[in-house]
Amino acid sequence: MIRSTVVAACALAAFAGLSASSADAKGKCVLAGGEATMVTEDLAKFMANAALNNQIKANNWKPSGAVKMSCKAAVGTHCVARQRACP
Repeated sequence: MIRSTVVAACALAAFAGLSASSADAKGKCVLAGGEATMVTEDLAKFMANAALNNQIKANNWKPSGAVKMSCKAAVGTHCVARQRACP
């Protein structure tokens, strides 16, 4: 009985924290990003852009502005795509 009460209290506290943070997040834009390391630069850019789009869609954000892409040659090519996104 005590254990189920403690579990319920923890779940309620976690839910309250999530709802408070989501209420604070409304109206705030973020800098979403995606990255990839691939053999060629074209593949790395494609996969970084796909990762960026997946993050935006998963959070139900709307993209705003242009995508900024930066790539560095390492073992393969590492690219990072960034874009502003708003709820």
